[in-house]
Amino acid sequence: MARQLPQTLNSHRGSGLATIAHLITAPGAALWHAFYHLWHCPVSLQLVDRGQRDQISAPRFTKGLIHMTDLKLIALDTEDLEVISAHVQDAVVRVADMGYARGDRRFALLMNRFDWEAATKGRDKGVRKRAALHFDAVQSVVTNGFDPSSAEGVLALLAITFTSIDGPAGIVELSFAGGGTVRLGVECLEARLSDLGAAWAAAAKPKHALE
Repeated sequence: MARQLPQTLNSHRGSGLATIAHLITAPGAALWHAFYHLWHCPVSLQLVDRGQRDQISAPRFTKGLIHMTDLKLIALDTEDLEVISAHVQDAVVRVADMGYARGDRRFALLMNRFDWEAATKGRDKGVRKRAALHFDAVQSVVTNGFDPSSAEGVLALLAITFTSIDGPAGIVELSFAGGGTVRLGVECLEARLSDLGAAWAAAAKPKHALE
């Protein structure tokens, strides 16, 4: 299951990639991140700080279990990533809200994810939540099937997978509706998903279902 994030993290308002960086600047987060890098990645990485609608529910931390609260998940292996992938299925992503910080070796994106838990509870057309997702130890980014310079482009995220190539290193692939992909060459798998607090009624319920 996806691991829980430390409870020093808080929900934040705002948008843009700066919001993602702010998520991991709470006291104690840097020490926790250092521990996971030393345990998970064979090569030590330089530590860096990273961090419209009504706010509903205070954040609660989980190990991949589905609750009516904000999610804070971390993935360090393929099983973890499957949990995150299920929660972001059918998320809407603006191309302008994706970015690669080469110096920090981090790829980040903001999204409006569909809350499949709320949908299974029978809430009309469901709920969407503003969320941030980022990957660390990223060495390369390759896009295909869409124009990465299109500031107004909008994509529907279908799934996230990881393929191991050499030990912990491999390729993370984000697959979008219409055949678009983002392929991340990573030194090891480390992904974090955080709901940002904002939630609103969805305009329509996607056809897929959370497995």
